[in-house]
Amino acid sequence: MLLEILTMISKTYIKYISAFLLFAGTLWAQNPIIHDQFTADPTARVFNNKVYLFPSHDIPALASQRQDWFCMEDYHVFSSENLTDWTDHGVILSQENVPWGKPDGYSMWAPDCVFKNGKYYFYYPNAPKEGRGFAIGVAIANRPEGPYTPEKESIKGVGGIDPCVLIDDDGTAYLYWSGMGIRGGQLKENMTELRDSSRIMEGLPDGFKEGPFAFKRDGRYYITFPWVRKEKGTETLAYAMSDSPLGPWQFKGIFMAEHDNKCWTNHHSFLEYKGQWYLFYHRNHYSPGMDKRRSACIEKVSFNADGTIPEVKQTLRGVGVTKATERIEVDRYSDISDGVTIDFNDSTRAFNGWHANLPRKGSYIRYDDVDFSDLSDGYLVCKVKANANTSFTIREGTAKGKVLAKQAITVEGETGPFRRDQRGQWLTLTAPIQNEIVNSKSSNSKCLDLFIVCEDKEMSIDWVQFKNRTTYMKPASGTSQPDEEGFIRRWLLLEPIKQDIPSNTVFTNTWLREAFGKEYFSGQMTSLPKSGQKEKVGNQKLTWRLLDSETYNVRLFRFAEKWGQQTYGSLFWAVTVIDCPEEIRNVRLAAGSNGASMWWLNSEEVLLLEGDRRMVEDDGMSKRLTLRKGRNILRGAVINGPGLADMCVRFLDEKGKAITNYSINDK
Repeated sequence: MLLEILTMISKTYIKYISAFLLFAGTLWAQNPIIHDQFTADPTARVFNNKVYLFPSHDIPALASQRQDWFCMEDYHVFSSENLTDWTDHGVILSQENVPWGKPDGYSMWAPDCVFKNGKYYFYYPNAPKEGRGFAIGVAIANRPEGPYTPEKESIKGVGGIDPCVLIDDDGTAYLYWSGMGIRGGQLKENMTELRDSSRIMEGLPDGFKEGPFAFKRDGRYYITFPWVRKEKGTETLAYAMSDSPLGPWQFKGIFMAEHDNKCWTNHHSFLEYKGQWYLFYHRNHYSPGMDKRRSACIEKVSFNADGTIPEVKQTLRGVGVTKATERIEVDRYSDISDGVTIDFNDSTRAFNGWHANLPRKGSYIRYDDVDFSDLSDGYLVCKVKANANTSFTIREGTAKGKVLAKQAITVEGETGPFRRDQRGQWLTLTAPIQNEIVNSKSSNSKCLDLFIVCEDKEMSIDWVQFKNRTTYMKPASGTSQPDEEGFIRRWLLLEPIKQDIPSNTVFTNTWLREAFGKEYFSGQMTSLPKSGQKEKVGNQKLTWRLLDSETYNVRLFRFAEKWGQQTYGSLFWAVTVIDCPEEIRNVRLAAGSNGASMWWLNSEEVLLLEGDRRMVEDDGMSKRLTLRKGRNILRGAVINGPGLADMCVRFLDEKGKAITNYSINDK
């Protein structure tokens, strides 16, 4: 269905979508490594201590084109310093900019790029304006990101696709390509012409071959290529070795088997980076029903003592280290238990990614190499769904290892305590959930293997993430003062109470008085809570926390992120103790809140802010009040539905001047 929809989109609109998808800039670590566009035939090179990826760019065929074939109009270049975070530098060459090529050929297949003579030489195939078949051209740049200027003519004597260039230790450059077999020849010093006529690479197996990639390691030359074994019918990745850059070659076998999903092509490159060898290849992850739309992947590679290459297995996890503070796409797993399945989040929008389904208690996902070094005082964020109340844990090392985080998923009807996605299919925790604090210092290693374990009934999970607590608030002790503008920054806050609130438009006077008038816990309006004191509210077990706000605006939503179980649809209770050295008459309480709020001074209601409020300084003013000498207790309740929640409170005198001559106690 995705293909049918996209083939109806005009070329102009496709370009618009591609540009729009680039806004994120930095991409993810797991396979496939680029997740906002198709990236086939990935050639990786190291330039300036950074990895640059030069793939071809599959796009959906236009309505007038053959729908079951390749369609490629331009090239992007990507870069990374850690093989985890990839940056798209945009289009470096497009078919309409090739002087010798068809401006509407859509035939810009597998490319390569090398550095020599202070320049970057980008080799690419294209359909020529005159004649049939393919030719290979060169574009030249001063930087790997471009801009690239294409040569006016293609390389003479070269007809075919999939160029690859090997620069030997003495600086001699060799060009390889596929066309009536795999061919090769030496390039002139100018890197744009063959020195002599090309030759067939001898010693390779019979059968269809294409996409050569040549490299040198420990004095041996390798030529690697997609190859179709007759009994299988789709491409493997195979290789041969030689003592000479142009052969003859000794065939050694395959190093990657056929795709298990019958994707017809594979295409690849080898790269050594920081002492480790990697294989870049492609697979149709984002287009399972159409194998002409491919995506780049990476796996680690090893070599035997004799230089031969052990078989490389395809994985979803790939090679990158994922920071715990970034989204961990758990469906790109290292391992799963029996019965765990992976589905698209939206089968009509493949680039929206996948989620994992854990069918029973004890089901797990293993996700390796998570870096906790940036996490010091953290909490869990995730996106999940379930059809019944259940829970899961995140454990270290094994499915029964140390619990790093534990979360209950509570299903409470259509609105529930969670925000749904636009399609309404998930009870989606787009708001964070917080539980046991994760402190990386308790672990022996900054890099951990995580297990996500279903602890009860069936559930699905899209991603998890750990976040450091922000500095919006910090634990407090001793006495403090209002700030210079009179705002009260010290509060005893109760972790948020769940409320079923579909919209803030319900915040009428009658509705609010009923909501604020309920007794949620014992001593609600009569006793003074202590920091750390527990309250049982329905099925919630909540804790009072004494905190100092970093700003005059007390960010209740952030408080809920850090210490609560509820971020949206929440009721916040706030208490502060004001000690006055003398009686202060004719003061007014000035308050603002996002969401509605009610305020009590010494157990008497003094202000109600009703309706769908926005937090505005001094949004509401009480009648004249008296702050008595000694202790005064100010209580507030702030309620909010689907949005953020915050508040700001101070006392003003008759002239509107802030009152600051009192202290705020911690008892």
